[in-house]
Amino acid sequence: MQTTLAPEYQNTPEGREAEAILRKCVHCGFCTATCPTYQLLGDELDGPRGRIYLIKQVLEGAPVTRKTQTHLDRCLTCRNCETTCPSGVQYGHLVDIGRAIVEEKVERPPEEKALRWLLKEGLTSPMFAPAMKLGQLMRPLLPAALKNKVPASGGARAHRWPTRQHPRKVLMLMGCVQPAMMPNINSATARVLDAAGIQTLVADDAGCCGAIRTHLSDAQGGLADMRRNIDAWWPLVAGLTDQGAVEAIVMNASGCGVTVKEYGHALAHDPDYADKAARVSALTRDLSELLPDLVPALKPRMGAIKAPALAFHPPCTLQHGQQLRGGVEAHLNALGFDVKLATSESHLCCGSAGTYSVLQPKLAYQLRDRKLSHLAPLQPQVIVSANIGCIQHLQTGTTTPVKHWVEVLDEALA
Repeated sequence: MQTTLAPEYQNTPEGREAEAILRKCVHCGFCTATCPTYQLLGDELDGPRGRIYLIKQVLEGAPVTRKTQTHLDRCLTCRNCETTCPSGVQYGHLVDIGRAIVEEKVERPPEEKALRWLLKEGLTSPMFAPAMKLGQLMRPLLPAALKNKVPASGGARAHRWPTRQHPRKVLMLMGCVQPAMMPNINSATARVLDAAGIQTLVADDAGCCGAIRTHLSDAQGGLADMRRNIDAWWPLVAGLTDQGAVEAIVMNASGCGVTVKEYGHALAHDPDYADKAARVSALTRDLSELLPDLVPALKPRMGAIKAPALAFHPPCTLQHGQQLRGGVEAHLNALGFDVKLATSESHLCCGSAGTYSVLQPKLAYQLRDRKLSHLAPLQPQVIVSANIGCIQHLQTGTTTPVKHWVEVLDEALA
């Protein structure tokens, strides 16, 4: 797609990157067939091709309107379009650039600004954990809309962390909301890795991966989160402690995983962090990428498990963002589980998409119900996924338990 950048974007890193991405787009429209919002709304401007055209106009100096902002806001950033695109258009990077520019040029209504600020600062705040604990205590009294966002307490097992030491060590990001909302995911991960002879280390000063601020158009805040994490991890990455160097940085939330794997891209223009960011990205693995190594070690310990029937919902950040497909199902089946994918639309987003379910609840719940309707024919005893956002969002629409796949594996080992 031929693009003539406006003078203010010429010779800027963002302008050059956006122009390179735009030039790859041939406007074929294949992406619209797999875009969740286009399927719901049927509006060209609520599909990737239309949004690409809007961003092109912005970069060429056209007036930026509230309408442009609305269409970009409705994008889930699921990146399904990247999987579909025959030309390799990196839509996710482009929409982040477009949103950041539009955010500077279009004034949001006060209530919208307040909500976005609250999400950006509240979800990443040290006060989130006590607020969540209070919400869990008051959960029976909360209105339905708020109760949906407050999962029940995880119980005592959620805080049982293995104490054995192993020569093999990995570093794990605890996440910003996960320790308070669903702490068992982290402890289950540590227990499963411990059973396979791998010790899980945590850097206390690491926090939000940067995705929340980045996707709320606070690019600088997102970069600050990334730099803080790199500083917290670097002694363990570089082997500067008594523990030695870790062999991987493990992510059990695929939304964090796709973000950390792109630290090298995000900080490529920062001379102080470019090399470190590239190293961190190269070391980062989704937990499912360890399964080929875990299966031989865990299989003898499984025994004759009575495995529940599992339906797996692959998060967009796993199957499209990280391009990891089939691994969870194949390796859990190899361990004796019965795991199935929905026969229809397993590639589509469930509507969670980070803070999207709060900012765009109508669309988010339509997508949730559509996803659950495709999982229901599998008659699962448990629905499993690989990202806390998907797990929490899907659970609000079903009485079937929704868990992280590592929790089900941990229960079987126990």
